[in-house]
Amino acid sequence: MQTSWRRTLPISLSGFPHRQWLEAWKDCLLVYKKALRKARTAYFSLIEENKSNPRFLFSTVAKLTKSHSVLDPRIPSSLSGEDFMSFFTDKVLAIREKANQAIPTTGPSPDVPTVGTYRVSNEPLNSFSPIHFSEASLLIQKSKTTTCPLDPIPTHLLKDVLPLIGSSILDQINGSLVSGYGPRSYKVAVIKPLLKKPSLDPDVLANYRPISNLPFISKVLEKVVVTQLLEHLQRNSLFEMFQSGFRAHHSTETALLKVTNDLLIASDHGLVSMLVLLDLSAGFDTVDHSILLHRLEHVIGIKGTALDWFRSYLSDRYQFAHVHGVPSSYSRVSHGVPQGSVLGPILFTLYMLPLGNIIRQHGLNFHCYADDTQLYLSMKPEETEKLVKLQTCLKDIKSWMSSNVLLLNPGKTEVMVFGPEPLRDRLDHMITLDGISLTSSLSVRNLGVTFDQNLSFNSHIKLVSRSVNSCFCYFQAGLL
Repeated sequence: MQTSWRRTLPISLSGFPHRQWLEAWKDCLLVYKKALRKARTAYFSLIEENKSNPRFLFSTVAKLTKSHSVLDPRIPSSLSGEDFMSFFTDKVLAIREKANQAIPTTGPSPDVPTVGTYRVSNEPLNSFSPIHFSEASLLIQKSKTTTCPLDPIPTHLLKDVLPLIGSSILDQINGSLVSGYGPRSYKVAVIKPLLKKPSLDPDVLANYRPISNLPFISKVLEKVVVTQLLEHLQRNSLFEMFQSGFRAHHSTETALLKVTNDLLIASDHGLVSMLVLLDLSAGFDTVDHSILLHRLEHVIGIKGTALDWFRSYLSDRYQFAHVHGVPSSYSRVSHGVPQGSVLGPILFTLYMLPLGNIIRQHGLNFHCYADDTQLYLSMKPEETEKLVKLQTCLKDIKSWMSSNVLLLNPGKTEVMVFGPEPLRDRLDHMITLDGISLTSSLSVRNLGVTFDQNLSFNSHIKLVSRSVNSCFCYFQAGLL
């Protein structure tokens, strides 16, 4: 007698007949799908809720467009803190030595360029004003709850007990402002090696950049100084008009809009444009302190105890790397401004302040974002004499940077030609820097955006779409 296939099916499962179990499973699956849809809706509603907060949106998009394996890159166990500190120290010393060797025997001094002039402060900033408890409390509560290994207590706990210890913190901040002295404990940084790009080999030391993690209260003090410094710069109109880095109402977005708009208008007028993206080798880390202090005093107008405070801030700084839970030995910092600090980026833009006038003297357009400088020149294809102006400008920029112990990196400096295709093909656009020919690229990465010669942004759209699709696959697989 043959056994029917129906008899092989389970009659019951957990007390349910098979048909009832199947219906229960379908009901659970439906509930799960509804819950998942609701969770996704709530998650992506972040875009609508934060439409007026571009920093949050860009940060969220950056996280979503990276694969899960890249979100938290691990430093290989073969690399130690001592390895990183030795590499970072030797790298900066080598760059400064190379920049010193490139200083011309005759030419512009570090702070008095022979081409152009720049504005100087009409009214000095002689001292910093003490702040009230309410100001300090607001600054602390609004600051990110990040904790440095050197902090005596976690930042979230400090915020909770602020009413009890706030007066002591206020005394430290105001004491530093009034005396012009920065506490030594505020000037020690824990270096966090950060991979420059997710696609780079994590086993190669050169693929990392040093990010300074500073004590929480030291960053609160820096915020107080930055606020009063920015007010001084605003009153005296000392900002570089075409510097979008670390300024209120300025960003990479405003920088890109300005440059893109200029290039499109030139193209509409039948002109071709040449864009040069200058690259600095470890610019933040090679800043010369004596030149920076001279610029703060004689250009920015920092005097008295305010200048003493900056002198103290830059002196007696130390750093060490903390990798795999093991700290390296301490290394004295004799140059550079700390990446990861509040004040460092502002000081770097002031260090670069004379550069704009050197470029203006040559009649070129430019726009900067921190250490990224974009030069661009629009012309008719037959006006090749204007390329000589560009070449001369690059030579003067290199000379000024060498005098300021900065080093241009010709290998990473990129060139691109824009405009109607028939006109582009008529332009002989060979440019050299340090004897290296900078031939035009078909696409370049500029402040996070991929530019193509037609300014269609098709390459950028394809790249973003590919990243979003990849992210969606990770999301569906439950990896994000």
